[in-house]
Amino acid sequence: MRVNTTRFGTINVKPDKVITFPQGILGFPEARRFILFPHGEESLFWWLQSLDDEDLAFVTISPAAVCSEEYSFKISDDMQEMLKIEEPSQVEVLLLVTISNDASKSVTVNLLGPIVINVETRLGAQLILDPVKYPVKYPITSAKSPVVLKEAV
Repeated sequence: MRVNTTRFGTINVKPDKVITFPQGILGFPEARRFILFPHGEESLFWWLQSLDDEDLAFVTISPAAVCSEEYSFKISDDMQEMLKIEEPSQVEVLLLVTISNDASKSVTVNLLGPIVINVETRLGAQLILDPVKYPVKYPITSAKSPVVLKEAV
């Protein structure tokens, strides 16, 4: 199918690549169908583009690229049931990236609200973790593998 997007123009989407978020993403409950594709060949970043709202696209990155191995969490039984997760190998986790508009152009990731996707069923959800343990704005510059800003824009 062909989908119009503000950022990427018209893109071709294979129906079997659509990721469905039954509950939407926090703040965007009506946007439930997304496609995930790399920012570029060598980039660490991925775009999560809504198929329901042509203006809505998120920059994401794997936690492994920016966090120590201490970033882990339990997916509730209810969430596992909703996403039809039966094995840990089915799970892909992504973090939402924020690029500041101020002069610092700081880049942060949201550790509090990771995106969890069952790669087999193509079902996804945004979890909300413990705000005492996980920040909404974790600077990538303090990450184990610094990321160059130019790769994100």
